[in-house]
Amino acid sequence: MAVFSSIIDLIGDTPIIDVSQLSPNPAVRLLAKLEGQNPAGSVKDRIARSMIERAESEGRLQPGSIIVEPSSGNTGIALAMISQLRGYHLKVVLPENVTTERRQLLLAFGAEIISSPGAEGSNGAVRRAQKLAAENPDWVMLYQYGNDANPSAHLATTGPEIFRDVPDITHFVAGLGTSGTLMGVGRYLRQHKPSVKIYAVEPPIGEQVEGLRNLDDGYVPPVFTDWDGMDLLDGKRIVRPLESLACTRRLVEEAGIFAGISSGAALAGAIKIADRIDEGVIVFIVCDGGWKYLSTGAYTEPIEKIADSLGDVIYF
Repeated sequence: MAVFSSIIDLIGDTPIIDVSQLSPNPAVRLLAKLEGQNPAGSVKDRIARSMIERAESEGRLQPGSIIVEPSSGNTGIALAMISQLRGYHLKVVLPENVTTERRQLLLAFGAEIISSPGAEGSNGAVRRAQKLAAENPDWVMLYQYGNDANPSAHLATTGPEIFRDVPDITHFVAGLGTSGTLMGVGRYLRQHKPSVKIYAVEPPIGEQVEGLRNLDDGYVPPVFTDWDGMDLLDGKRIVRPLESLACTRRLVEEAGIFAGISSGAALAGAIKIADRIDEGVIVFIVCDGGWKYLSTGAYTEPIEKIADSLGDVIYF
């Protein structure tokens, strides 16, 4: 087995698991790409490394630099891990109502937490971080929602990995958050196999599913616009909170994959597509592991009770 010089070198090259037992159509295979296998535990490891390395190459980051970034969890955790190793001080603007596990891990990786009102959600954290960055011009704000290094990371790594491992892919499904995964992977697959269909998963307007956003709720990430998201996508599948939780539990109970709630949403979207096509191979993204959500009761409490609480706690 190879010896790596840094934990950062373990980012990417994640496995893909066949979970076709979850497919409603025996002629449609379902394949899950396990991004929770990244060292800081999520797909956001890829973009954190990409954004930091781009800022370094541009001379924006120097030893001792201060980074300020709004996050509700995974991106902040990945940035904290890398920043600690690279000698940067990370300030994460974090909504008050994130899960306990995420807050503890940020602190473990040496990040400083700046709280923002929970009622304002992730958009409130963005506004607070932008204000702080404007007031402190020597701080560096990477801004995952508008940073080209976000989708570029997936164009360079996630997309090629999927096409290498599943050359017969017919559909790709991922949650719509910053839209970086969809844009980067989607563009790569479309360039190398134009017949592949690209689908986004989003919650209904006004409802909250961990890690996802509905574009019609009023905020469209610049990454989505800059990478021609409307032209790239073949469609969107709406997934309600209860469906997301049910599929999250199916992943762990029927496939042994202990995943976060947005992964259940991606599975639910993949199942909807599988039910409507004659045959195919669908790859969907399992964004992170489930351990950061244990305190919510999502895996053990009555599912209707947890679905009702999704609007009170930010899970992503």
